[in-house]
Amino acid sequence: MAKNNFWKDTKLGFILTNLLVAIAVVAVAIIVLLVCLRNYTEHNIEIDVPNITELYLEEAKITLEAHGLYLEVIDSTYSKKAPLGTIVEQNPEAGSKVKHGRTIYAIQNARFRRPVILPELRDVSLRQAQTTLSTLGLQVDSIEYEPSTYRDIVLDIRIDGIAVLAGTRLTEDTPLTLVVGQGKGTEEITIPSIVGKSLSEARSWLLSHRLTLGVVEYDVPPTEENVQSYIVYSQSPASGTVIVEGSSVNVKLSLDIEKIVTADNEQDEEEFF
Repeated sequence: MAKNNFWKDTKLGFILTNLLVAIAVVAVAIIVLLVCLRNYTEHNIEIDVPNITELYLEEAKITLEAHGLYLEVIDSTYSKKAPLGTIVEQNPEAGSKVKHGRTIYAIQNARFRRPVILPELRDVSLRQAQTTLSTLGLQVDSIEYEPSTYRDIVLDIRIDGIAVLAGTRLTEDTPLTLVVGQGKGTEEITIPSIVGKSLSEARSWLLSHRLTLGVVEYDVPPTEENVQSYIVYSQSPASGTVIVEGSSVNVKLSLDIEKIVTADNEQDEEEFF
């Protein structure tokens, strides 16, 4: 009589055989999966994050890609301490250990300086003007003193010797020159004629003669659109008057050309007689 084979001829043996085969298949599958996963994630293989701060965007990308890393800019800011357009902050930080293919997040400095509107600073104190400009990010490059009615009062704001009007759009760090009053002097000055000039021209012309602009009157209230078009048609004291340096000259302005022509004719008659 043939002897029964437990694994082949019995039901229990058949079940156990299939169970062992299934366990072996699962075990092999798990081992293969772990090996593949380990290779995919490069387990225990880490990279030192390079320093990309102060690098320009393209430079930072090339540097990270050379290390198998990627760059993503998530925000921008403005810093005077770093060149425009460079990376100012990164996460993870330089020297950190990360895996291959990791994304490095960065904050980039603005590519352009922030625009700033110059406020009206004429006739305010030097200290107040300096504080206001510093708050806006504008730079006082130099201070020039001129004779004036009052001391330490801002008479004019200039860039490269040219007067700048309030409302002018500048960029941060623009170097400005403040013309500041030093009080009246002792030298006598003959007042020049400023009839026919704009307000900014009149101010600059008076300052060049060591005089200051006093009260400003408009025959018709100006608007933001036409205020720069007004012309001086009357001044007091009149041109030719001798006064002490630092004294002020009051002006009246108009858009009416006839007033300006009339004032010029009257001035010519006065000078004739």
